[in-house]
This record gives sequence, structure tokens and C-alpha cells, in this order.
Amino acid sequence: MKSHLITILLLIGLLQAGIGKAHAQYKYPFQNPNLPVEKRIDNILSLMTLDEKISCLSTDPSIPRLGIKGATHVEGLHGVSMGGPAKWGKYATPTPTTTFPQAYGLAETWDPALLKKVAAVEGYETRYLFQNPNYKSKGLVVRAPNADLGRDPRWGRTEECYGEDPFFNGTMVTAFVKGLQGNNHKYWLTASLMKHFLANSNEDERTWSSSNFNERLFREYYSVPFRMGIEDGGSQAYMAAYNSWNEIPMMVNPVLKNVTVKEWGQKGIICTDGGALKLLITDHKYYPDLEEGAAEAVKAGINQFLDNYADAIRAALKDKLLTEADIDSVIRGNFRVMIKLGLLDPPNDNPYTHIGRNGEPAPWKSQKNKDLVKLVTQKSIVLLKNENQMLPLQTGKTRSIAVIGRFANEVLGDWYGGTPPYTITPLDGIRSRVGDSIRVSYAEDNANNQAVDLAKAADYAIVVVGNHPTGDAGWAKVTKPSYGKEAVDRKSINLEDEELIKQIHRVNPKTIVVLVSSFPYAINWTEHNVPAILHMTHCSQEEGSALASVLFGDFNPGGRLVQTWPLAISQLPPRLDYDIRKGRTYMYFKGKPLYPFGFGLSYTTFKYSNLTVNSDNIQAGKPLTVSFDITNTGKRAGDEVAQLYVRHLHSEVQRPKKELKGFERITIQPGKTKTVSLQLHAKDLAYWNEVKKAFTVEPDRIQLQIGSSSDDIRLTKEIQVKE
Repeated sequence: MKSHLITILLLIGLLQAGIGKAHAQYKYPFQNPNLPVEKRIDNILSLMTLDEKISCLSTDPSIPRLGIKGATHVEGLHGVSMGGPAKWGKYATPTPTTTFPQAYGLAETWDPALLKKVAAVEGYETRYLFQNPNYKSKGLVVRAPNADLGRDPRWGRTEECYGEDPFFNGTMVTAFVKGLQGNNHKYWLTASLMKHFLANSNEDERTWSSSNFNERLFREYYSVPFRMGIEDGGSQAYMAAYNSWNEIPMMVNPVLKNVTVKEWGQKGIICTDGGALKLLITDHKYYPDLEEGAAEAVKAGINQFLDNYADAIRAALKDKLLTEADIDSVIRGNFRVMIKLGLLDPPNDNPYTHIGRNGEPAPWKSQKNKDLVKLVTQKSIVLLKNENQMLPLQTGKTRSIAVIGRFANEVLGDWYGGTPPYTITPLDGIRSRVGDSIRVSYAEDNANNQAVDLAKAADYAIVVVGNHPTGDAGWAKVTKPSYGKEAVDRKSINLEDEELIKQIHRVNPKTIVVLVSSFPYAINWTEHNVPAILHMTHCSQEEGSALASVLFGDFNPGGRLVQTWPLAISQLPPRLDYDIRKGRTYMYFKGKPLYPFGFGLSYTTFKYSNLTVNSDNIQAGKPLTVSFDITNTGKRAGDEVAQLYVRHLHSEVQRPKKELKGFERITIQPGKTKTVSLQLHAKDLAYWNEVKKAFTVEPDRIQLQIGSSSDDIRLTKEIQVKE
């Protein structure tokens, strides 16, 4: 026994000596990557001065005296932004980066795996720019994705979101977060900072308005994509919105700590929106001065201000409205993110530190990235109408095409886009696709009847219309009522260019409309009269090549809408009414829409059959597997987006008419059948019980609905839900 004890003591001594030697390699304990994260942060805080702590409440938590280099923010909704229309980064010469379709268009792919690849490209380029000495980027915290819900198509920033459904948005948010942060178990490629928590879907009044609704809607609708982004995606950063929720401004709202931190496990960055501290006083009039506002923001959980905050923090400390311990508590989150990014560790430990440092060519020049952009853009295109199979066009039977519209000859950037390395316009794409085999003419508008004359002389007329994504004007300005962007909500959802479509169709019935838009339009006349309509969004560097490939049948469109497209504004509740149960989204919409949520056509047809489930009931811990067959009954290979909806039949509380609970995009060859299996969990059927303050699964019968859109249900089956 004594010999064993001696051996143990010797081993302990050797271990302690090893640890001591390991510590000796570092000037400070926080530099040791083998120490627990919280111990490292304890050490950092113990070494910092109060002024340094105040400085770390900015978006750059660097501490030069200690050799700590932080990372700031960059924009990146659909490609990292180093310039663009908004001149992000204030570069004299913008840096080009791989530029994908707008976030709204990315969503219309209905392909989370593809979205993850998009975000991975963006994350890689962000890291490349940060670590390559030829560039001046200081950002590794990417302000993306936008997890807000598009509850109303008049919202000016609809283009930034993934649509109106919480489960769908949350699934796409999770995919984008994972792509940005990478697959390494220890380190992140970049940090995903979601925007804008919470219920931020009006622009004109956003700096002072309150989004009012009960906790049940908070839990079941507005917060879902953020929760999924944190719990399922792993995001540890988000931006608090300008607006209030139930009269309490979001940057001081108790839900920041009570829900996102304590319930969901958010332990990283919680930042304000730009200038929000000042607006807390001037617009919300919630506190008498900046001093009190800054103190309460920190206590609520804010650890990064996008504002001039330092003097207010110092005054709050002096007047004992805030303590140094309060600051210590929140800035820990900044250091947790920095550690996950590997910024405090030796370079050899981080698998991402080689990016941009070994003379590799710029990734945005690679053929791989160009091919991915084209594929994503192709998959984002939605076929809205195809009467008598006008599309795809056949080159052998077409002699001339008139391409008409300003947007046919330009690829436009949006407020949160970057600078693409090149662009292919719709006109360029069409001309490149047909070569000399078809005569292609172009008119920007119908000045002097030019467009009408060209359309009259052509076999087909392709009219490219839509919105200008920056409003064709400066900050908070737009040139047409249907335009919207940050700081401007849409005053109309009618397409001003529909008059041009009428003029062209009058002289050429073989008119094809390509709607390039950031949000829905009430194109009622066009839907009733024009034989073929496509929708796509702005910004993709491969916009024209992808469009041409769809027009001529090289790619069969399979995109789906992510919002309900109304017939008219009169079908919508008041814009500032956030109670979606009064007629918003496909779940509560009243009347018939122009196009339903999940809608999109194909050049082929699909048949659904053989719906089966692995059980006649569903209960906690035992997921239900819903399986069915889809057969391509046409002559072309094509993509179908199978959608699973649930309808509660006897619920004791108000439920939506139906709710999306699963989806999958699949490619099927002509004449072939594929089996799709989707899983449904009991927790997905729960509602928020405001008495119990918890999600509750009630015993109920539900109807499973399988279809091609929310309004095109092909198969149904009833099952029992057990508590």
C-alpha cells in the first residue's frame, strides 16, 4: 500500500511539474488554450483596466496592451460585403466577393443544404479577408442571417428575410449559421450574428414603435427562428432590434436575459443596432438621459454598442447606476466568441488560420464558387405561370426575341450586398445562350414606341421588370411607391411596370414576364393575361446565365414562394398590427391569394401516392415517420418540393389553419419514383400555455397534409396525439 501511495505522489508531482512547464510557455494564463474557457476569461478580466473594459463594450473588443486582437463586424446576408451600394467598410476601392441572390431568393430554393454551402463560401471569404495582409478587413463576426419573419409584404426589408413561416425560417437560419461557423468541434470559421431580435418588420416607425402581441405569439412565431438559430445552429451572437415589444425597447427588454440567455443558452454577443442608445432617449423617450439608458442596456445583457456610448457608461459608473461587475458580467460574452474564433490561441491550433496566408488566389475568382452561384440562382427561380407550356423556349423554332426593360440590362446590388467580381445580366445571359442562332433585340423602355416596335417584330417578347433594391435613391428615399428598403416601407404592392407589360402583350401575345423583385407584387393583370411568368431576386453575379438556362430548358425550375402573395393591400391587416391571427401569413390568411405560400411550378408533373406512417399515434420521445412516394409523370427531370403540413382538429386553443412541419427538395428523373420520409416530433405540435408558462402537447387528433404547396394538398391522414 505504501509503495502505491509513493507512486501516486510521484505521478502527481510529475503532472504538476508538466502543468507548471506548460504555464511557463505563456506570459498570461489566458493565452493557454488548454485552460477552461471561463478560467481564461477570469484571467483576462483580472488584468484589464476599467477603461479597457469600457472599450470592450464596442464592436472591437481588442486589448492591445495584452496582445489581444479582437474581430469586428461585417455585413453578409448573401455574400460578405466589402463595399457595395452602401459602401460598407468605407473602402476607397471596394473588394469584390462572391455574390449570391438576395436572402429572399436563397430561401426560395427551399434547400437548407445548399444554403449551408452558400454560408460556408461567405465564411471562408470573410476569414480570407481578415487574415490576408493585402486586405484591411477587421471582421470575423458576420451580421447574418436575418432571422426576422416577413409577416407583411409591405415591410421594406422583406428582401433580407427567409419568408413568413417560423419553422421554415428557423430551418434556413440554422443552415446558414452552421455554414458560417464551420464544422470544427472547437473553433468557428466566423461567428454568425443574427438580426434583429425581435419582431422588427416595419421600417417607417421602427425607431420608436412597439410591436405588440402576447407571449404565445412570441414563443410560437416571432422568436422561433432565433431560438432555432441558437439551439440548433449554435449561433452565439445577435442584434437587438430598434423597436419595442409590448412597450419595452428591445435593447433593454428582460427577454434578452430571461429567455435567450437563461433558457436558450445564448452566452456570446448581444449588440445594439446602429445608434440605438441615442434613439432609446430621443425616439422611445424611455429614459431621461443617455447615462441611465446605457446603464440599463448593460444590465439587460447588451455587451456591444453600435453607438457613442463611452461617456454615458463612465457617467453611469460615477453615479453608481452601474458597477464594474456589471460590465465584467456582460463582456465575458465577447471573449467567449473570440475564443471560439481562435483569436486568443496559437495559430497552429486553429484549422482556419491558414486561410488567406499562403498566397492562395482570391476565392471569389474560383470556378467552384462561380458554379455554386449559378446553381443557387437556378434553384431560386420560381415558375409562377406556364400556360400551354410556352416555356421552355426552343431554339430551333425561334428566330427572334425582343428583350425589354431596364432591369434586363443590369444586375443591381442591395443595401446589404457587396461588390460582385463580375455580373451577367439577363440580356447578356440570353445572348450568350442562343449565340447567332436567334436574333436578340433590346429596348430599355417604350420611349418613342421602341419596345413595342421590337416586340411586334419578334417571335417572343421577354419583359424584365421589378423593383430597384436600393430604391434608386439615397438613404430613406425611393422613387416609386412599390419600392422598399431599410428605413422605407412600401406604400404599394402594385407593379408600376405592369403598364409596360400591357403594351408589349397587346402587340405580342407570346410575352414572358420575368419579375426580378425583393418581395411580392400584386401582378393581377399579368397573371390573368400573360402566358408565362418567372420570379427571381436581385444581386446574383450569375443572374443572367441562370435565367437563360431556365428560359431555354437547360435547367428545370423548382423554386417555391416563401410568402403569401396577396391580390391587393386590402387583404392585409393594418401594417403595424403584429397579431398575425387577424389574417396574416398562409396560416391565418383570409380570402384567396394571388399565389399561396410554397407555390411554384415545373416543366414536368408529379404524382403523390402511398402515404404511410410508422405509428397511428405520436407521443414524446417517439418521432413519427411520414413516408410517401413521388413519381415524375412528365418527360423531363425536375425538382419537386414536398411539404408536410399539420392541421389540429380538436384543439382547445386557437390554432393556425395549417402549419408547415417538414419539407424536402428532391430531383426525380422522368418516369421514376422516389420515396420521401419526413419526421414529426410531438414537441413540434405543442402550443405555449400562458397559464403554465410552458409548451404543452395536448391530446388531439391532427391531420397530416402532404402537398406541393400550402394550397395544393395531395395526400392526407389523421393520427392521434398523446400527451
